Amino acid sequence: MNILYINHYAGSDRHGMEFRPYFMAKRWAQAGNNVTIAASSYSHLRTKNPDMQGKKTMEQNIDGIRYFWINGSEYHGNGVGRIKNMLSFLHGLYRYGHEIAAQGKPDVVIASSTYPLDIYPARKLAKKYGAMLIYEVHDLWPLSPIELGGMSPRHPYIMLMQAAENYCYQHSDYVVSLLPKAQEHMVDHGLKPEKFICIPNGIVKADWEQPMANPPVYYDKLKQYHDEGYFLIGYTGAHGIANALNSFVEAGEQLRDQKIKLLLVGPGPERDHLIQKVIDLGLEDTVELLEPVKRNQVPELLNQMDALYVGLQRQPLFRFGVSPNKLMDYMMAAKPVIFAIDAGNDMVADAGCGISIEPEDSTAIAQAAQKLASLPKEQLQAMGEHGREYILENNEYDVLSQKFLDVFKMPY
Repeated sequence: MNILYINHYAGSDRHGMEFRPYFMAKRWAQAGNNVTIAASSYSHLRTKNPDMQGKKTMEQNIDGIRYFWINGSEYHGNGVGRIKNMLSFLHGLYRYGHEIAAQGKPDVVIASSTYPLDIYPARKLAKKYGAMLIYEVHDLWPLSPIELGGMSPRHPYIMLMQAAENYCYQHSDYVVSLLPKAQEHMVDHGLKPEKFICIPNGIVKADWEQPMANPPVYYDKLKQYHDEGYFLIGYTGAHGIANALNSFVEAGEQLRDQKIKLLLVGPGPERDHLIQKVIDLGLEDTVELLEPVKRNQVPELLNQMDALYVGLQRQPLFRFGVSPNKLMDYMMAAKPVIFAIDAGNDMVADAGCGISIEPEDSTAIAQAAQKLASLPKEQLQAMGEHGREYILENNEYDVLSQKFLDVFKMPY
């Protein structure tokens, strides 16, 4: 089978995020399929963009995947430069369609670039070759900039995106959504219910089977805390406004003089503010911010915690569901989780692997921390194992990629 995966921001293990197209395509190629990923040469998400050497397009083979890079201009922020980058990619999909399909007549064309405008060139290619057309939804556009960015539904850009989204739902053979509760919204915009399929984000099991460093990162510090009898609750990842970490720090006020420590590890624009907040509140003995660790050190760090915290600001958009990558990391680490997100789905409750609370509520966080710290180790371990089993069954990329392959075999 020849599969064309169009994703403006697609990355790889060499380039960094976005990883989902790479993880899917690698497994499809290993199953004997020919896979082409069409992507822009520039993305703000990647840690390293390909060197086009002045060329308009470039092909590259990565782990059996044929990458077809379309030259895109560098941009910063969400201004005119980013729009030019989008337009250059869309133009390239039209202009180089024959070259993109040179590996063989596509049997499946997937339009997967966060914004929905790539549906137009994707459908043109699908019609030309008689291929199945799939629209893959990462975020709901233009609902995201409307609800999160405050943009008017009557803004010309939003109206353009709304027309494209409606077109996606009306003309795709199937819609694969990362958001488990988005079906009703999509049906309201023209999708037939039977065309909705949820395939969420996932993890790579092999990443968790690598030998851990000896000693692991922060070993001396965390061992000392454990030896002193502390119950360690960790947060790892970005320190941004959306992560609702103010309430996590403030929970420390209700945990003073208790054998519970709240540990935050990661980078982000809010980190300095949170460090100062700990000082201002006099919580140095209860809350501590540690320097970020490398991605491959995360499993060994999580393994040393007793429980883990994930939270997000309350946002109406989360009614369609969430699947934070850090939550899947937490569950793979087999640790109990404090889940402070108001969303249409709750993986922690589904798996029975922790405590679910309202977001941005420091009292609820403190009470959840106290409850977990009071449980027997055997109960905590069982809770953590429930989470790991759930992820391996529902969110491992071997499972997800096969579920996607099954879609390709469906009638259209």
